[in-house]
This record gives sequence, structure tokens and C-alpha cells, in this order.
Amino acid sequence: MERSRPLARRPLVTLLTAAALAASGMTALSSAARAADADLARNGGFESGLDGWTCTAGTTVTSPVRSGTAALKATPAGADNARCAQTVTVKPDSQYTLTGHVRGTYVYLGASGTGTTDVSTWAQSAPDWQRLTTSFRTGPSTTRVTIYTHGWYGTGAYHADDVSLTGPGGETGQPPAPPAGLAAGSVTSSSVALSWSPVPGATSYAVYRDGAKVRTVTGTSTTVTGLTPSTAYAFQVAAVNDAGESARSATVTATTTEGSGGGGGSDLPAHALVGYLHASFANGSGYTRMADVPDSWDVIDLAFGEPTSVTSGDIRFDRCPVAECPNVESDAEFKAAIKAKQAAGKKVLISIGGQNGQVQLTTAAARDTFVSSVSKIIDEYGLDGLDIDFEGHSLSLNADDTDFKNPKTPVIVNLISALKTLKAKYGDDFVLTMAPETFFVQLGYQYYGTGKWGGQDPRAGAYLPVIHALRDDLTLLHVQDYNSGPIMGLDNQYHSMGGADFHIAMTDMLLTGFPVAGDANNVFPPLRPDQVAIGMPASTHAGNGHVSPAEVTKALNCLTKKTDCGSYATHGTWPALRGLMTWSINWDRYSNWEFQKNFDAYFG
Repeated sequence: MERSRPLARRPLVTLLTAAALAASGMTALSSAARAADADLARNGGFESGLDGWTCTAGTTVTSPVRSGTAALKATPAGADNARCAQTVTVKPDSQYTLTGHVRGTYVYLGASGTGTTDVSTWAQSAPDWQRLTTSFRTGPSTTRVTIYTHGWYGTGAYHADDVSLTGPGGETGQPPAPPAGLAAGSVTSSSVALSWSPVPGATSYAVYRDGAKVRTVTGTSTTVTGLTPSTAYAFQVAAVNDAGESARSATVTATTTEGSGGGGGSDLPAHALVGYLHASFANGSGYTRMADVPDSWDVIDLAFGEPTSVTSGDIRFDRCPVAECPNVESDAEFKAAIKAKQAAGKKVLISIGGQNGQVQLTTAAARDTFVSSVSKIIDEYGLDGLDIDFEGHSLSLNADDTDFKNPKTPVIVNLISALKTLKAKYGDDFVLTMAPETFFVQLGYQYYGTGKWGGQDPRAGAYLPVIHALRDDLTLLHVQDYNSGPIMGLDNQYHSMGGADFHIAMTDMLLTGFPVAGDANNVFPPLRPDQVAIGMPASTHAGNGHVSPAEVTKALNCLTKKTDCGSYATHGTWPALRGLMTWSINWDRYSNWEFQKNFDAYFG
């Protein structure tokens, strides 16, 4: 077995060799020898914090350290192996040696993107500092390699120090030219859309707001969110490549509009009761006429508009037939009752999807058909907006779709485009709500799509890009806290249906925000409390996960007053929480209006 030479000796050997060559007039080889032994890892001793590194769960500590004053400490948790990585510029078809020192159990050191065979090495158990080393050769066109270290799931914290990548440095060239053509597009009370011209040689763009970098994107447009209503902002953009960042573009200013309460429906009451009305079927609960829906219900979702086929995008809304609903009203009576509800300040929406209504907008044609067919329903019945209740296999993520902020999957991208088109068509008063299952939202804290190594359900967290892209247009998100398996909360404990705890933990995640798939650098931002309602079954007949009125009250007390919280510690108190959603108005009527009565008693 060949024994590797200590890296500490290599610069000395290089210098002696260079001196000998220079003495014999061979100075041209001197610089080549030095370049071959350059350490390309930036901040490999972590003396400058995590500068140069991207870590999912890492920090720097002053003890234990192998050398200097700092070292990396990273702690795996859940589905996160606490990976820390950096991308290094290298030369094609060149030899490199990667070395580092680690402590802990199952600690890995490796390199990916080599263009040949990616390599890694690991220490099964290192109670004290242990040296790891591996080597690789870059491919004929490889100019960038990612080096990394990580631990293993559930094995506790690990430490790393003195990470070094030695070999010839790559050609970094010059930073790109500054972007031209920066312009502000659509402006809302909390966002500004920006676009600019592409820059040759740029690999990404840094976006600045009032002099501070707020995001980095790969395309030539973005929407800056989280802004304050009626406020002027100054924006600039810089182009980025391996050599660094360009000078910033010319400044563009934009002033956000006045606040409207978000996404239409700003005239909803401070605390609203949302319910689904079985308008196209009875489902064992009996048919309830629109005129007979009590005034307590502030948002009435007509269930359901369904597609003619899964991928057609052609949505139809058929009233319940007399054979199934003997007491069904006529179309004229139904439309008159809708107008009466609206005159009383209520919102009536068409809900698309449901358990049987799978909708996959796989093509631009399906997207456009969706827009036109949904518009036809809204116009025919004079509705206030749209509820998206996509379930089952309507939404899933392609294997290469890993960033919820920049989705690639056609069914996701086309749905976002369709909803933005509908919002633009009907204006600020258009009410947009969503009713995803926990599998498509909160499960995203642990899993997103197929995952880094594949094998996961591609539907995991698949609603997150839709919610995020439309957060400025979204009136209400009411996740279905029912028919759900156990879900991990922000306390890294699993929570199950059946009590207030589940609703508290699931709602806290929406109002606090959470790292997607455990990636601390990829956080789903919190929604405003006035955008969130809690979804619950109205009765034991309506779905799994029904809780008693007393448990509903506990959940509301915890989230709005921070009392009755039980074992789960929330990350805030939200008295502006919008309210409750239930499946369904029909099932609540079947149970003598128990859900509605409890809501009225709580909020007055």
C-alpha cells in the first residue's frame, strides 16, 4: 500500500525544486511547479466562519479545533446529513488531492462533479482528529468541482478542520460586464417584478435592494417579495461568474402600492369561516341549497369543478342531478342565491379538483384551456374567485426540480401561470384560496420531491412552489389537517391527528416558515396570519382527524393567545389568524351545525 506524503512538506519540496530549476536557467518550470501544489480550498480551516462554504446545519466553534482558532461543527437531523460544500475552479484533465481532518462517527469527505469518477472517503469512528484523504482526476472539460463533508443521519454532531484541495488552479478569467436594461414590471403592495438583459458569460445574477443583496438567481428576471406597502425601493443587479461579481447595473426605483390585505378578499371579516358546499353531489350528507347556508359562513366553496380528462385542462361544473339531490334548486334560483350571499358580504368560489378531480396541466395548451374554462364558470355564475383543491397525483415534481423558488416541472409551472393569468384578468378583488393536503406542504420540511438521492415520492412538498409563487395573490391557504399521516413539526417530533397538538404544529409551520428538505439555505418564508385558516373535518363522518370543539378551542387559544398550548411550543402568537375551514357545510348541517356553532362562540 502506497503511503501518502504529508501535505505540509509539499510546498517546501516545490520551493526547493523551483530554486534548483532557476539556478539552471529553467525558470519557466518554476511557476508550473508552484501552480501544481496550490491549495484551492477557500477558508479550509474555517477561521473566517463559514465564508466560502454552504452548509445545511453547520456552524463554527472554537473548541475542539485541530489548528488555528476555529473548526466546523455540523449536526445531522431528520433527512439532513449536515452537508457543507464549496465549489472550486479547477483545470481540465488534472490530478487533485483532497485532504481534511474530522472527528465524530461516520464523517465523510468527498468531491463531486469531477467529470470522471466522483470520490469520497469516510471515518467510521474518530474520537479524536483523524486525517482523511482521497484523490481524483478531472475530466477533459471539467472546470468546476464541488468538495464537501457531511455526517450521517441520527449519529450526532461531527467536526471538520483543515480541509485542503491541492492541484493546479483553474483559469478564473474576468468578472462579466454589468447588466443593462434593468426594469421594474408588475408592482403590488408587497412585491416588485424585475427583469434585465442577459450578460454573456454570466452564470447567475445578484439582486440588490437599497444597496443590500437580497437574492441570487440564474435567470434574467425575478420578483422581490416581502416589501412594505406604499414604500419606494431602489434596485440594482450584478452579473456573476467564477471570477466574481460585476459592477452593479444602473438603479431602478419602484414604489409599492397601498396594502389591500393580500390577494383579494380584503373585505373578509377579521376572522372568517370557510366551508365547502356539495354543489354537484350529495355524498351521504344530503343536499344543502345555497339559500339555506347560514350567514356564519363567510367563504363558500362550490365542490367541485372537475376536468373532462386528467390532462385536458378543460374544467366543467355540473350541478347535482335531481336523481341524487331531489331538493336541488334550479339554475336561476342557485344564481339568485349566490347574488344574495354576495350582497350580504359573503364570497362564493368555484373549487377545482377534490379527491376525484385529478388535474395535470402538462402542456401550454392545457394551461390555456384551464384558464378559459374556469373563466367561463366564474362568469356564468358570477363568482368571486377560485379555490385550488388539487389532490392525489395532480401535482408532482420532476427529478431535476429541486428548488421550490424556481420550479421547472410543467404541471407546476403551468398551474402558476394559469392562476396568475386569472388573477390579472379579474383584478385585485379576485379571491384565490388553496386547500392542499399536509403531504404536499408541511411534509416538505423533511422531503422535497424525489430527493437528492432519488427514491422519494415526487409529490412530497409539491404545493410549495405554487404557494410561494402566488403568495402575493393568495387570499387564504387552508391546509387540510385531516386524512394525514404523522408529520414532523419544527420541534423535529412527529405529530399525529386527533387533538389540538396536530393543528398547532402544522399551523405554526406556515406562520413561522421552514427549511425545505432540511436545507437551511432554502427556507419557505412564513405566510401572513390573515392568509391562513386551519382546515378541519366538520364531523366524524366527514374525514379522519376530526377533533372535538374543545380541541378546536385549544388550538385557537394556543395560536392566537399562547394559552392551552400543551407540549408544542409555538414560534409566535398570531391574533390575526384568519379563521377555520371545514369539509364541509353539508356534513356540519348533518351534525346539527356543531362546527359552525363553536366558531361563532369563539369569535363572536
